[in-house]
Formats: sequence, C-alpha cells, structure tokens
Amino acid sequence: MKFTFDKTLTGTGFDDAVLKVTEELKKEGFGVLTEIDVKDTKEKN
Repeated sequence: MKFTFDKTLTGTGFDDAVLKVTEELKKEGFGVLTEIDVKDTKEKN
C-alpha cells in the first residue's frame, strides 16, 4: 500500500516555503526536531 501527501506552493522561494510549513505544523501541534544541511555535511567529509 502506498500512501502520500503532496502539496505544491507557488509564488514563494524555498526558505519562505520552509517557514510557512513550519508555522502550519506548529498550529497543528507538530514541530521540526532537527534540520540537516546536506551540502554543509557533505563538504565536511
């Protein structure tokens, strides 16, 4: 069984989209536990 949710945001940049999603999650009682910068992590290795 495959189950997914998709949402496309238009008229906004990536950083703005992250802020909007984070705010909406908070309204529903959820939060972001960690953020990983893949580019930064890869450069350190």
